[in-house]
Amino acid sequence: MQQLKVCELFAGVGGFRLGLENTHHYKVVWSNQWEPSTKMQHASLVYEARFGPENHSNFNIETVKTSEIPDHDILVGGFPCQDYSVATSLKNSKGLIGKKGVLWWSIYRILSEKKNKPKYLFFENVDRLLKSPSNQRGRDFAVMLRSLSDLGYAVEWRVINAAEYGMPQRRRRIFFLAYLKGAEIYQKLKKNNPVDWMLKEGAFCDAFPVSVSAQKPVSFDLDKDLVTLSENFNKEKGLSSFLNTGICVDGKVTTLKTAPSFDGKRTLLSDILEKDSIPSEYYIDESDLPKWEYLKGSKKEIRKTKAGFEYNYSEGSMVFPDALDQPSRTIITGEGGKSPSRFKHVVQTSKGLRRLLPVELERLNMFPDNHTQLNGISDAKRAFFMGNALVVGIVEKVGASLFRKITEFEKQVQN
Repeated sequence: MQQLKVCELFAGVGGFRLGLENTHHYKVVWSNQWEPSTKMQHASLVYEARFGPENHSNFNIETVKTSEIPDHDILVGGFPCQDYSVATSLKNSKGLIGKKGVLWWSIYRILSEKKNKPKYLFFENVDRLLKSPSNQRGRDFAVMLRSLSDLGYAVEWRVINAAEYGMPQRRRRIFFLAYLKGAEIYQKLKKNNPVDWMLKEGAFCDAFPVSVSAQKPVSFDLDKDLVTLSENFNKEKGLSSFLNTGICVDGKVTTLKTAPSFDGKRTLLSDILEKDSIPSEYYIDESDLPKWEYLKGSKKEIRKTKAGFEYNYSEGSMVFPDALDQPSRTIITGEGGKSPSRFKHVVQTSKGLRRLLPVELERLNMFPDNHTQLNGISDAKRAFFMGNALVVGIVEKVGASLFRKITEFEKQVQN
């Protein structure tokens, strides 16, 4: 089987591309990266520097015509987590639009307008997606599953924490794969028992094995009308109906709570640290230490709003400095810069306490060393990229597993 052609949306600095191309089974034929609120398109510059400018688009995806996007086998991307509610619109003959500026609807538009739809989809998001918005938990994910069902896709999803499978960072994200009607893997999923698929047969459990919790699987149908679904899903404001593992075929959801099953080698924070030539500005100044300790420590205090309203504020303490004999905490976008912060990583070394270098943050996401190093790109910006990025090792393993499944099921059909 030849390489699958990939279209990469919301490409960032190329985490999806790295993971998929590491398997040698995928080739990116078109990519798009656009940062709306900034003049300098830093992530796009890094992407072009690493992969070349050919077939790379640095325009707002909402303005890119579907006809400009070449046909592809698999559409991938880590799209922003927003509010996905839908509204009716008389002006729109289809009667349906998502909120303007919500990038999920750009994916929906491309898929609905493509004559040759991609057979496979592979997306990533924060796991909060399963329980947002807070006043209608799970509605956003329900809207996405229903809209993919309407376009002819069956979906399987899994929440994966990279550290639970031996990777160097505790980063929990939802990944989902979708298969178009007519693809062999779609037929296979449709015929299979949903629980068997989630635990034994599917692409996720092949890449990241799981054991099942005692809880029974939950099944329910999604309302066929997107607007009704958007307005009424989980109006009771209970817990989300979506668990960390699940599938959706023809609008019927089966979901299950699973636990990771892994006993391989584990990478710790200490394994990725640079030993020598650390620039002096990364060491924490003695005079700043009390501020770091205060921010990292537990607090119970009375604070005031700008309007003068007083309220009780409390938070627990963080491990300070970070534990070296564990995988690291999640990198967030505010990781860069010298100023003391509750969330930045700080490690104890023989020469004192210091922050993490950009190359160390890249290693925590399993990027190649200095992938984001480029003239004009500050260390703080490189840290920001890693706060936004995904763990390349997860994409690589899921990509390899997906390719194996596709090949295996196609062979079965041919025989």
